[in-house]
Amino acid sequence: MITAPVILFVYNRPSHTKAVLRSLLQNPPAAESDLFVYSDAPADDGARPAVEEVRRIVRGISGFRSVTVTERESNYGLARNVIEGVTDVVNRFGRVIVLEDDLVVAPHFLDFMNDALEIYKDDPQVGHIHGCEFTRNPALPPTFLIKWTGSWGWATWQRAWQHFNPDGKALLSELEQRGLTRCFDFNGKYGYTRMLRRQTEGRNHSWAIRWNASLYLKDMLSLNAGRSLVVNTGFDGSGTNCDNGEIYTTSLYPERLTVEHLPLTENEAARQAMSDYYARTNSFRSKAVRRIKKEISRIWKIN
Repeated sequence: MITAPVILFVYNRPSHTKAVLRSLLQNPPAAESDLFVYSDAPADDGARPAVEEVRRIVRGISGFRSVTVTERESNYGLARNVIEGVTDVVNRFGRVIVLEDDLVVAPHFLDFMNDALEIYKDDPQVGHIHGCEFTRNPALPPTFLIKWTGSWGWATWQRAWQHFNPDGKALLSELEQRGLTRCFDFNGKYGYTRMLRRQTEGRNHSWAIRWNASLYLKDMLSLNAGRSLVVNTGFDGSGTNCDNGEIYTTSLYPERLTVEHLPLTENEAARQAMSDYYARTNSFRSKAVRRIKKEISRIWKIN
């Protein structure tokens, strides 16, 4: 197996960092993989103790072929840290697997990523690989192609990353001019265009929405796992974006997924499954129910 370098982005969550490392080391290819850790600097004095604890943890990592730790001297924020880190490593090695500190992966996550990176390496229409499947739709095939990029355990090649456009305004303008916003939003069921607009307004700093739009506008596909190989543990209040965790709850698939070369066209049934999922979870009613549950939980904690 050709093993791609693995990037891990960490900040101020020691327990999450330990969990993702434990799960990675349960993957047999870890011993043959080069790990690159990017540790962001504290944004303020309050974050400093936790950042130092995380750095103590990552300085002691073993079990990989090699470990390279980059400790930022100033606070980059997640978007800049990811963009610069991915750009550096993928330009050096041609391919990369990317994780953040609030993810836990299945024992065959690295097998899936490395298999897919090799099988689709010469297909310019495929620009992304994603390991998390949160719709929990049993009708989905084990793997499928879709015009959508998830950021919870992913991989790419240098040939695709070169299309990343950090200019959210340019991306938004092109989506609107080409009349693609409704399709980009899964038939209006999820506000990806709104997310991108908020990024242009400085209301979020998402690199992921810009990556999603960049490949969408290039008509490029993502190979997705139809059984989840990643769980996001960051909806516990420890991160910046920690709402709606219940709608993304999933469990890790324990077996190895077979990666086959699929016809290079979007799986329309998978796109419809995503649209149906967002219709259920992103409706006014479902949002209201979640808000009520959250408020009840808050009151119970106070009392």
